Amino acid sequence: MEIPLLKDIVIIFGLSIVVLFICHRFRVPTIVGFLLTGILAGPHGLRLIKAHHEVELLAEVGIVLLLFTIGIEFSLKSLLQIKKSVLLGGSLQVTLTLLATFFIARYLGQALGQAVFIGFLAALSSTAIVLKLIQERAEVDSPHGRTILAILIYQDVIIVPMILFTPLLAGATGNLGESLLIFTAKGIGIIVLVIVSARWIVPQALYQIARTRNRELFLLSVVVICLAVAWITSSMGLSLALGAFLAGLIISESEYSHQALGNILPFRDVFTSFFFVSIGMLLDVGYFFQQPLLIVLIAAGVLALKTIIAGFVTILLGFPLRTGILVGLALSQVGEFSFILSKTGIEHGLLAGDIYQMFLSVSVLTMAATPFIIAAAPRFAGVMLRLPLPRRLKSGLYPAQEIEKTRKNDHLVIIGFGINGRNLARAARAGNIPYVIIEMNPEVVREQRAKGEAINFGDATQEAVLKHAGIKDARIGVVAINDPAATRRITELVHKLNPVVHLIVRTRYLQEMRPLHELGANEVIPEEFETSVEIFTRVLVKYLVPRDEIEKFITEVRASEYEMFRSLSKVPMSVSDVKLQLPDVEISTFRVDERSLLAGKSLAEIGWRKKYEVTVLAIRRESQIMSNPDGDVQLCSDDVLFLLGAPERFAEISSLFCTPSEGEVN
Repeated sequence: MEIPLLKDIVIIFGLSIVVLFICHRFRVPTIVGFLLTGILAGPHGLRLIKAHHEVELLAEVGIVLLLFTIGIEFSLKSLLQIKKSVLLGGSLQVTLTLLATFFIARYLGQALGQAVFIGFLAALSSTAIVLKLIQERAEVDSPHGRTILAILIYQDVIIVPMILFTPLLAGATGNLGESLLIFTAKGIGIIVLVIVSARWIVPQALYQIARTRNRELFLLSVVVICLAVAWITSSMGLSLALGAFLAGLIISESEYSHQALGNILPFRDVFTSFFFVSIGMLLDVGYFFQQPLLIVLIAAGVLALKTIIAGFVTILLGFPLRTGILVGLALSQVGEFSFILSKTGIEHGLLAGDIYQMFLSVSVLTMAATPFIIAAAPRFAGVMLRLPLPRRLKSGLYPAQEIEKTRKNDHLVIIGFGINGRNLARAARAGNIPYVIIEMNPEVVREQRAKGEAINFGDATQEAVLKHAGIKDARIGVVAINDPAATRRITELVHKLNPVVHLIVRTRYLQEMRPLHELGANEVIPEEFETSVEIFTRVLVKYLVPRDEIEKFITEVRASEYEMFRSLSKVPMSVSDVKLQLPDVEISTFRVDERSLLAGKSLAEIGWRKKYEVTVLAIRRESQIMSNPDGDVQLCSDDVLFLLGAPERFAEISSLFCTPSEGEVN
């Protein structure tokens, strides 16, 4: 039995592969490739797609998942901080665009109702395209990204009153006051639902589900939350996309947000492709080529008008000129919700014939131009800033509210919070080293978060979880989990996301060292080997072998055994690590004990290079760093010395920093 939808999906994806490959060669954005796929496969192209309605439904799912992921990456706190941009910026942008379009349409001879309705259509921008692009560019948290999101949120809400007003524009009568009252009550109900769900219901439900350690159950629960909230908002007359965004906000308030994001991302990318293909299917190529110049001119006029208005509104909000330009250009296209609104207009006779085809052609053209416009926007803004414009305009009319965003840099990422992870975190706290922990046990996460620990729930085999932990900006990553397959996957992924991070991996057996080195690990610590070291150390202690000889022997054993495995690795290492360039040399630190005989002696008296064959690179005294100190510098108690030398030398001199009873300087 043939399934038409399955055949159409195969055609869409097969054709998309060819088109996207060609677009990649010519550096054409992916979104444009999907639009071209829709044009080719649609009813006005090669007519390859038969199940048009089913494809539109899949496109709706794509929009839902896209807005859901945006909501997860945002938060209720962030939304409250941009409320001014949502309410004031959104209302000004919609109102001014509507008025400008209305007067132009009236000047061109359109009836009053039709002119207002055309203003409705022009006021909306593409939530799906714009948010996908700024998300790919990692600009959601930038000033222009937050302003764009704020205005788009307002547009997604205002479409409902627009739909309610449309029959009145066509001359139909109805109880508008009652409809608006019901709409307001529903809106308040949704706000209450979001707050209650975000604070109590969803975190508790996800905690119980995460405790099962069942990935399928967790994924299904996240999908149900997303679709359920979207369905509730849709049944209340609001858009599916707004409901999905609110569902994302609800989950964003829990510690499971980035695990949920990692699970949803693959599905989002698949389904959003249907949305862009479905938009391309709307374009009537035949109509476009009947009057291409006129359509291009109208599309350019729409882009220019919306850019100016949105940019002007952004500047009124207090943002600098550059932000205004970026926001204006990003919101310059006609949006997908305009298509939904246009269907209501057709039902009431406000759009017909050539006007509707003109609207479709202009809308699709502006959408196709959006990726190029957003890519070129920073350069255009740079050109504008070089013009002799007022300084206050360039810097902003008045200080705008910023979202507080904390971001770690040069920190330690600990993956796994077992014995090794706990001890490492404890050592990092003692050394004032910033760190982030990733752990899969929800009970441990909840318990440690209550204690103020910087711990996140998530599976580190997912890229989104590692990115949330800031692996791209980390100095060191430590993998301390028991799952060998997951350890390999994490090692490979960490090296891919940040090739210069110093990655230390704990494993159980010696034979696992080679593949982990090849995947990108800088250091692999096998428990099997370290256990043997601990055993022979205790044996030697019982036979009263001197501690310094034991330490020297341990250093030699580790150097010889680890070097054997390290030489097997062909993965290039970080140039910032001296040991990787000079394998027989290390940098180590030692603290001068308050009763050590080193205290009060100068570096020249001690003779670090002549006697001990090590070099003093720096001395840290309280908060001051003395780089490359000369021989006259005298050591004080609690000084921390940074020494360069062979590992076996460090074992020999460690006793110098202790009390006189444990060692003394000759």
